[in-house]
Amino acid sequence: MTLSPFPTAPVPNAWTLDPDTLAEAVALRHELHRFPEVSGAEHETAARIAARMRGLGAEVTEGLGGTGVAAVFGPKEEPKAGPEKGQGVRTLMIRAELDALPILEAMGPDYRSEHEGVGHLCGHDGHMAILFTVAKALARHAPACRVVLLFQPAEETGAGARAVLDDPKFAPLQPDLAISLHNLPKLPMGAVALQQGPVACASRGLQIRLRGATSHAARPENGRSPGLALANLIPALGALSRDLPTEDPGFRLCTVTHARLGVPSFGISPGEAELQVTLRTLLNAEMAALEAEARALIDRFAADFAPAITLHDAFSHSVNAPEATALLEAACARFPRVEGAIPMRPSEDFGLFGTEQNGKVIPAAMLFLGSGETQPELHNPDFDFPDALVPLGAEIFLNAIHQFSNGV
Repeated sequence: MTLSPFPTAPVPNAWTLDPDTLAEAVALRHELHRFPEVSGAEHETAARIAARMRGLGAEVTEGLGGTGVAAVFGPKEEPKAGPEKGQGVRTLMIRAELDALPILEAMGPDYRSEHEGVGHLCGHDGHMAILFTVAKALARHAPACRVVLLFQPAEETGAGARAVLDDPKFAPLQPDLAISLHNLPKLPMGAVALQQGPVACASRGLQIRLRGATSHAARPENGRSPGLALANLIPALGALSRDLPTEDPGFRLCTVTHARLGVPSFGISPGEAELQVTLRTLLNAEMAALEAEARALIDRFAADFAPAITLHDAFSHSVNAPEATALLEAACARFPRVEGAIPMRPSEDFGLFGTEQNGKVIPAAMLFLGSGETQPELHNPDFDFPDALVPLGAEIFLNAIHQFSNGV
């Protein structure tokens, strides 16, 4: 199934997406694609976005959670304090991501990355282009509600959403509801995967360092090699996985992503080792138990090597709230649907916006927009976000703004 690269139904009010706007959005995506920046270092990307948002008349906050940018459109009066209608302006937040990946991009388009070893191979350049298209429409015709377009840093490491939520500059934005989308290869172009409940797994990485003692390779008995401990740990950690469907609450996956023993040498018996493993569960509640089991295995097989364990890239699960899911359902009613594509195994830190923060919960939901059945997978070196998705994503978000303004 292939959809037209331009919407076939007009968006509400004066927000119809004209060819000039779409061409400008695609040009911006190509520019962002040429100059990708990894998580936490998105300084030039953020500056480009902030300049364009200011040029469209938005109220802009920079440095949010590090390098994040928030652009506010709509009424200037104070937002309401609670969920009840009639107590001020309601605020809808729509999120895109700023960061790229530390992956060498394959030879591709003429706008390929100019930063060696870094590439927009997850489509965040396209997500930003979608929000730029939305901003252009809002600049032409102000929304009835307050709209916060959040360009979030460091999604790929799981640190960005938490940094934004912890930043005092986020409090004045006060969203009543938050939505987002992510492109998803292998789904038909423009098809939507959306459901209430879990949509992306919780995950975290454990880095394990073992310390023994080197010796001459001719006399390995004079040292303490962690080689056997490493060899035992790799299959033992992998065995913690359960062969269950992703949607099963008991789903768990342990993936060894890196292993290193000693230094490349034929004359030295190794004295140290490093192992990295990613733990993955559908829900946060299962993660603590899985991590405890992993740590018990490390103690069992490697206690003699003073294992030092550090936690990295910790992601909360993403669970779509009923209110936010209903808004997205209304916004993408005309789009074809795909069942069974979610929950997905990859993690998404957007889920943090839907968890309790200081006693409050922002209803949040994310949908997944098909980027084509022949599209390379996310994080592949030859991935490139399809420009045809820009108007489709913008149409969904503009419909959501219209529905939200009318109390849906």
